[in-house]
Amino acid sequence: MASSRPPVSLRPEIAALPSYVPGARPARRQVYKLSSNELPFPPLPAVGAALADAGVDVNRYPDMYATDLTSALGDLLGVPAEKIVVGNGSVAVLAHVLEAVCRPGDEVLMAWRSFEAYPIAVPVAGATPVMVPVDEDGRHDLDAMARAITPRTRVVLVCSPNNPTGPALSQSELRAFLQIVPRDVLVVLDEAYLEFVRRPDPTDGVALLPEHKNLVVLRTFSKAYGLAGLRVGYAVARRRLAAGFRATSTPFGVNGLAQAAALAALTCQDLVAERVGQVVAERDRVRDALTGQGWSIPDPQGNFVWLALGRRAAGFAAAARDRGVLVRPFEDEGVRVSIGEPEANDLFLEIAGEWRRDHAAVAGD
Repeated sequence: MASSRPPVSLRPEIAALPSYVPGARPARRQVYKLSSNELPFPPLPAVGAALADAGVDVNRYPDMYATDLTSALGDLLGVPAEKIVVGNGSVAVLAHVLEAVCRPGDEVLMAWRSFEAYPIAVPVAGATPVMVPVDEDGRHDLDAMARAITPRTRVVLVCSPNNPTGPALSQSELRAFLQIVPRDVLVVLDEAYLEFVRRPDPTDGVALLPEHKNLVVLRTFSKAYGLAGLRVGYAVARRRLAAGFRATSTPFGVNGLAQAAALAALTCQDLVAERVGQVVAERDRVRDALTGQGWSIPDPQGNFVWLALGRRAAGFAAAARDRGVLVRPFEDEGVRVSIGEPEANDLFLEIAGEWRRDHAAVAGD
């Protein structure tokens, strides 16, 4: 006999979630993919060798707590390994952090526009996202964020450099902000692009952990280390918090290949720094060329630039795609363009220059 009970339904906040939109992927013909903030280099040689060695053990479960990797990270950062929690990319680690601390009715404060995964992760954890607009330069408005903290605020998300607009906070700004955030509010500092920062007084969240027990630092191997396809991120926090994040983590969430690759990448600091330096040089070249074309862009401190095109974002992305360059449009806001191979950057600059000439009166909208 058929049941009269209604079908299984999703939680309302889950049904209402925005979709995460990944960077566009190449289709039939060869194109340059500048839509996903990836490093434009092949894997580090040591990473390739480590993957070949680890591949023979894929029939075995990985080390559940990534013991060797957390130990190596602890040595690099100068913190005990127990303060480090590794996960399947920093987005997954953020989800574990939110799950560990958020309760129904809690609010999570964030700048906006910022990383598009934030408004997805927060409702999944049962909390409510509260967005504070970035300033006209695409930077976090820390004063406005501080004023927006209420008794319901459980977590504040800070992204520096900010994805997708590009500017970074200074250590002085971050320290001053932390001093006025209530002790019972967790501050999560997302430093996914830290290695690319060249502004004076760059943030270093790990250095601030002894002063601020309510601080959590997120970092990743996806960007500077070139391991985007293997998904390795980590959090650094006080021991008690780290233990809670570890308890909410997916068992065996970082596979054996990813752990081996990350360990190998950590031994290549000089080559990593050299590659990052090449990206930064290209970023600055692209920035200067765009400025010379008449564009006004926020200070880029990640491995990407931001064009505040407003309603014309989709049109620009379509025009770039037709010319063989994939960029990342954010509807009615702007376009983020990753720094790729020099020839890809040159083609993007050619497209941007033509667009600027054709839309000179409105390109900065």
